[in-house]
Amino acid sequence: MPFPYYDRLSAARQRIYRKSDAIDTLGIPPKLDLGAEVRCIAQGLRDDKRGDVRRACQALIDALTAGYQVPPVQVRVLAKLPSDDYGELHGLYEPEDEDEGTPTRISVWMRTAQRKQVVAFKTFLRTLIHELCHHLDYELFTMEETFHTEGFYKRESSLVNALLAQAGLTSQLSRPPTA
Repeated sequence: MPFPYYDRLSAARQRIYRKSDAIDTLGIPPKLDLGAEVRCIAQGLRDDKRGDVRRACQALIDALTAGYQVPPVQVRVLAKLPSDDYGELHGLYEPEDEDEGTPTRISVWMRTAQRKQVVAFKTFLRTLIHELCHHLDYELFTMEETFHTEGFYKRESSLVNALLAQAGLTSQLSRPPTA
């Protein structure tokens, strides 16, 4: 069932939306064991060491993009979540901008905006993978746009659960889709 904004999309964008919605699983590429990288992210967050978290995130994303055979992504781990009238921004995917010479990048934040506490590990991992899923929509699934569809959230959850399982951490993370 499409989210309410579907009806406001053009016919071309509705086709992209339906393509996204139809893809509901995303496994770890074959022969990759990423449990150590996931555990390093968890440890870096526990220790409140942003550099360790950034290196572990970059290693995880490098392995995944190589495994999916898509272009690489630069990961930035920033300190405090920005906030505005619309709420807190947890992560950001920015496609490459050839005109400005900026690489494709994912930005994630380690601390909440209000309480300035380190973000919970599973929330942080989900955000990182959420932003990677936007990259995969463009590069792996060759979509012209990336939408938050039920399929998108299911792909995100399936990959997060697979990573948590490889790391030997609690899996079966669920998240209701939202528009």
